[in-house]
Amino acid sequence: MSDDEVRGTGIDTSVPHSARIWNYWLGGKDNYAVDRAAGDEFVKVMPDILTAARETRAFLMRAVGYLAGEAGVRQFLDVGTGLPTANNTHEVAQAVAPDANVVYVDNDPLVLAHARALLTSTPQGRTRYLDADMNDPQTVLRGASEVIDLDRPVAVLFFGVLGHVADTAHARGLVQSLLAAVPSGSYLALSDGVPTEQATAAHDQYAETGAVPYQLRTPDELRSFFDGLEFVEPGFGPVPLWRPELAATPDVPVIGQPAAVPDAPWGGVARKP
Repeated sequence: MSDDEVRGTGIDTSVPHSARIWNYWLGGKDNYAVDRAAGDEFVKVMPDILTAARETRAFLMRAVGYLAGEAGVRQFLDVGTGLPTANNTHEVAQAVAPDANVVYVDNDPLVLAHARALLTSTPQGRTRYLDADMNDPQTVLRGASEVIDLDRPVAVLFFGVLGHVADTAHARGLVQSLLAAVPSGSYLALSDGVPTEQATAAHDQYAETGAVPYQLRTPDELRSFFDGLEFVEPGFGPVPLWRPELAATPDVPVIGQPAAVPDAPWGGVARKP
């Protein structure tokens, strides 16, 4: 979007924005000079962030592919989706199961401006963008229910977004509210950054730019979001370790190994019993 197109949309291009920086790191075009500058400074402190960003996307692809395939899930609720890039949730899910229904949730004006890129779908399935705040789970559920049958299993996805909620107990409550509304046989797929030395220093520097800070959490804190659920093997850990054998096609590469990516995000997939 040009500066003229941005005016009046509510998009602030004077400070960097995490979704736009993430888009920049993944090779997208929906970012501005302030985002690229902040992203480059972040990389100077935490060089592994570029690989970590790609690892997060690769984990999403493997997890969604597993859920739509082996697990047989046909409904996906992607919370805090961010800006569309390549291999979005609906593209991965509907490539495996054309009748999959996908609801994206975000309340960022730039994401809204590009939402039409997320609204494509196979003829058999449905894709919907929901302009809602994840801090209001009841509104999320009401909107999602227009596309998703909450009496049938749903995969609830949180990829790299819960750090926008500073308080861990509150963030855990948001996840639990959504899972409480879906039936047995539903799944949670989640990944996020952990506070390594480089990651902490880079996020501290990022907060000084005037952007909204992002809360890193320890592996134990992230694991607590799965309380009461049954982990899918191999369980919870660095995301490059999660079923790398699923990345056996050219468009789903195995990007690295945890030993080579010490700052890799942690995550997992778990089933509601």
